[in-house]
Amino acid sequence: MYFAALLARTQDGWEASDTELDDVETLSDLADLARHASTDEDTVLLFIEQEDSWFAIVRVEGEEDPRIFVSDAAAAARSSYGEILTNELLGRDDGGLDELDALDLDGTEDGEPDGDDDHDHETGEDTVPATPLGDRDILRDLGLSDKELLALETDALMEIAEALGAGDVLETVR
Repeated sequence: MYFAALLARTQDGWEASDTELDDVETLSDLADLARHASTDEDTVLLFIEQEDSWFAIVRVEGEEDPRIFVSDAAAAARSSYGEILTNELLGRDDGGLDELDALDLDGTEDGEPDGDDDHDHETGEDTVPATPLGDRDILRDLGLSDKELLALETDALMEIAEALGAGDVLETVR
């Protein structure tokens, strides 16, 4: 089970909203979802968490490329949304983000049966590190150092929100 929320920074502070990821298939979809939460191209943080096994932060500012942090890349790679993020961080998607086949073909060797997504996913999961992956300084300018980010474990998203001064607003959508 996933928890996903958007935190948008405004002139009045942070605004939180829960979000559905049902229509998300690419990193571009995630970035667009975050951009729609901002009225003035302010900072938007997309929080994704799967049952305390991993969490991710996608930071979007205007039309800039999203910045990504994943707490446990191997655990995230075993889920559909985490796989999108880890593939991006590992450079597995080479510009074909809008093509659904890009995820299906990733990690499949010539001569292997096409199989389902789970089989293809298992093929690539040996190369995914069971460590944090991505931009460890993603929240530094907002008051959370890389050391603090790496030390988080359970209920990490709430601890991050509290460090940013947005704990109360995140709690309203949790």
